[in-house]
Formats: sequence, C-alpha cells, structure tokens
Amino acid sequence: MAGNSELNKLVLEDVRDFDTAQIFESGQCFRFVCEHDGSYTGVVRGCFANISYNNEEDTLTIWSNYLNEGSDALRLRFWREYLDLDRDYKEIKRTLSDKDSVMEKAILAAGGLRVLNQEPWETLVSFIISQNSNIPRIRGCIEDMCERFGEKIGRFGDRELYSFPAIAELADATVDELDLCKLGYRAQYIAETARRINIDGGVFLDTADKATSERAEEYLLSLPGVGPKVAHCVMLFSMKKADIFPVDVWVARAMHQLYGIPEDDHDAMREYAQNHFAPWSGIAQMYLFEYIRRSEKTV
Repeated sequence: MAGNSELNKLVLEDVRDFDTAQIFESGQCFRFVCEHDGSYTGVVRGCFANISYNNEEDTLTIWSNYLNEGSDALRLRFWREYLDLDRDYKEIKRTLSDKDSVMEKAILAAGGLRVLNQEPWETLVSFIISQNSNIPRIRGCIEDMCERFGEKIGRFGDRELYSFPAIAELADATVDELDLCKLGYRAQYIAETARRINIDGGVFLDTADKATSERAEEYLLSLPGVGPKVAHCVMLFSMKKADIFPVDVWVARAMHQLYGIPEDDHDAMREYAQNHFAPWSGIAQMYLFEYIRRSEKTV
C-alpha cells in the first residue's frame, strides 16, 4: 500500500457521539495504532483501514481497501456495521445517565465510546491472549502471531500489515510454534481452541449473534482457556450482546469504589448491572471502564 491510489475513501457526515481515541484505546480491540495526525490505522477482517474523525464538522473519514471492486453502498454498510453507527448512543446515554449520578459522570468522561462489531474468531483469540496481561503486550503478541500465521496484505509507512490467522492456520500450528509469539501458557489454550472450532469451521461463532446470550455463553465457556471474563468480552464485542457486563480488574475496581460492591464478588456486580443498567449493561460497562482508568491516571 504505497499510497492512497490503492485505497477507497468514504466520508460519513453527521456522525455524533464518536471519539476515535476512546474507541480504539478502550481495550475492546488490539490492532489499531494512533498515527501522528490523530487518525487510527489497523486491520479489519483482513483489510487495511485508516479512520479519522473531525469533531468540529462531525465527519468520519475512512481510507480502506475493503471491497475495492465493490460499490460505495456495500462499503458504507460494512463500516456503519463495524463502527456501530446505526445505534442511537444519544438515547442510550440519556437513559443510563438517568440511572444515577455515577453513570452520568462516567458518560461525561467517555461519551465518545462505541462498541465495535468485530469478527468473533479474532476477538476470541485476542481475549484469550489478554488474560493477565496489559494492552501493549497483548498488541505485540497479536501482531507477532499475525505476521507468523496470517497473510501479508500490504504496507503502510514503515509497517508491514498482515491479516489475522484463519482458524485452520492456528489449528495446524503446534504449541511450540505458537509459543514463539510469546504467548506463554496461552499457547496451549489457543492451539486446543483452534482445533476444537476447526471441526465445524467456526459455524457457531459466525452465527452466535442470532443465538441467545445463554447459548453463546455456554458454548464459549466450553472452550479451553475461556472463563467468564473472556466469554463475556467476546459476546459484547463480536456477538452483539449489549446486555452482557464483562468484569475485569478495572471494572471490579469501579464497581467496588463507585457502587460499594465487594471487589471480589463479580457475580454480584453482574447481577447489579443486569438489574440496574439493562438493556445496555455492556455499554455501561465500557463507560465505567474508561471512567475508572481516567480517574486513577489523574490521582
């Protein structure tokens, strides 16, 4: 990708409740990098994308090679879906803000967040890798794995870009080969999960958005290396389960400090969220996650 001549450009107008930094630095995805101009560059479903937002004009600009031979209408549909642009976040924020003053403050701090509708296989592997790690390390492991097992899709600046490895590619990989990506104990989980999913080619993952939350959770928890936190993140970020409330260290801290729930009682936190924030528990979780991280950075 030597230049924009190989890419197509979409400009979306009247886009509100959108902040690229909040969205791409929120811990829901790991393949976007901030450029010097404030835009974000990454790989989505095997395609290059550079995304920028002008908050004075409420315009979103996307340079991509997605469907280079396709129509603008198909590209527009894809990006609106991926960036969750057809969900009314203004109304969601109003509804959640009415719940309590804590959520109102969280939304004021992180009101540009949106849930990305990501590819389930990539999301699943990424969150298996994410366990007991930090975002820079997670990103490094994922990029290393993409370079070793994915396909080269082009170049941007001084960076080579690779697709996320297919299910079959990781199913054929040995634990030792995966361990070269510095995955540690997660290499075994990824190898076993890939082999399990490869049996049906990922059919359930691709249709899980149509399954009930209970069925999706049951399936995910049956996979090696997947506990409640990983399962719930996959459901929220790639299966359109906006009622799911993932609890990680940051969210547990927020629920303890802001709502008085014991920090180790994750079941009580999820129950509270389901009763208090439904049907937008997952989106409430994102606001709380960003709010507590920002609060602790300023201390």
